[in-house]
Amino acid sequence: MSKIKTAFFCSNCGYESAKWLGKCPACSEWNTFTEEILDKGTSNEENWDNYSPEKRNTKTIALSNVETTKENRIITKDAELNRVLGGGIVPGSIVLVAGEPGIGKSTLFLQNGLQINELRVLYISGEESEQQIKMRADRLKIVNDNFYLLTETGTQTIFKEIKKLKPQLVIVDSIQTLQSSLIDSSAGSVSQIRECAAEFQRFAKETDTPVFLIGHITKDGGIAGPKILEHMVDTVLQFEGDRHYAYRILRTLKNRFGSTSELGIYEMTGEGMRIVSNPSEILIAQREEQLSGSAIAATLEGMRPLLIEVQALVTQSVYGTPQRTVSGFDLRRLQLLLAVLEKRGGFQFGMKDVFINIAGGIKVEDPSIDLAVICALLSSYEDVSLPAHTCFAGEVGLNGEIRAVNRIEQRIAEAEKLGFEKIIVSRYNKKSFDPKAYKIQVLALSRVDEVYQQLF
Repeated sequence: MSKIKTAFFCSNCGYESAKWLGKCPACSEWNTFTEEILDKGTSNEENWDNYSPEKRNTKTIALSNVETTKENRIITKDAELNRVLGGGIVPGSIVLVAGEPGIGKSTLFLQNGLQINELRVLYISGEESEQQIKMRADRLKIVNDNFYLLTETGTQTIFKEIKKLKPQLVIVDSIQTLQSSLIDSSAGSVSQIRECAAEFQRFAKETDTPVFLIGHITKDGGIAGPKILEHMVDTVLQFEGDRHYAYRILRTLKNRFGSTSELGIYEMTGEGMRIVSNPSEILIAQREEQLSGSAIAATLEGMRPLLIEVQALVTQSVYGTPQRTVSGFDLRRLQLLLAVLEKRGGFQFGMKDVFINIAGGIKVEDPSIDLAVICALLSSYEDVSLPAHTCFAGEVGLNGEIRAVNRIEQRIAEAEKLGFEKIIVSRYNKKSFDPKAYKIQVLALSRVDEVYQQLF
């Protein structure tokens, strides 16, 4: 009998070693090596020459001789997915979609696969049976005769079926359940994920067929499997949201064919994912006009402007150490803004509990909401509500100055579209726009104390 071949793999980055190591030479992590059985005796490399009529040129060519052609993307019925992918699905691309269990990854891509009538779509599931997928499809109420199912985990069987069917789009749910016969370890291990992803990558590139790989995430929030998985694919999408809210956000983490600052917003309903085309109206719809501690910020998520509600609560501290609690905002940023108010404005927040919440369950990293956070804090501190139909867009510096933010015209236009009468921006943004071009009153100020005098 031949000796069983084993190797040690780093569970963090996928580095392969013949013996166990304490520290990984590639990623410098400690105690991440696990032993896995290998069986590389038989080659599983498929020949895709007959799959696509256009044979890919593998000769060396000068860059000056390469013709610039427009990318023919597959435009889906989902405008949010098109935006996140950079304008549609690129033929031959491989896309990794990750998210928490039960967030709606399978529902979203089953729905998108069913909506693409003009392409032959193959949905490979290693987690659910045909009956379970059919029940979900019935709930979505979309009929498509060009949509095919395959419930299989072995990659050899999967590629045989792919050769027979010749699909134009492949969706794999999920990459952690697949198993290659080349590797003798269990499904979901580092070597299996890497090998299965490599087989699908080769298939996608050689046949110009787009592939979507749905993946799991770890308890830390990272994508399950080796880090090399994210390097192998062309695009990485993160599907996130709070289970207690109906809204879901599809965010780009990596994109070789477009911007990485895009995001799509969906609402989870009983009949699948509904596209939210104007999220600003939803995020500020449940706002009470006359309550203190509430301010509207004009922010940007990717290329799209959003108006969000910032809620603040300032109360007298009962304990010796005051609390600082945030939801959807950076805690260190809040501490910085409180220090600015204490030093530059003379407000005593040292013995106050401060709570900040971004309404709607979304997380915001745009520094342009600083001004809205400060105004919400001052409103709650003074217990005076802010003027109705006023919103804010500005970053606050350590000296109490209001700094300019990018793409101010889009923010002003979004506020005007939603019926706001006044927007307070930085004076240093004045060169970027013409106030006469808008019906909304644009008030340009340079310091936080000027904003306080205007509002209170």
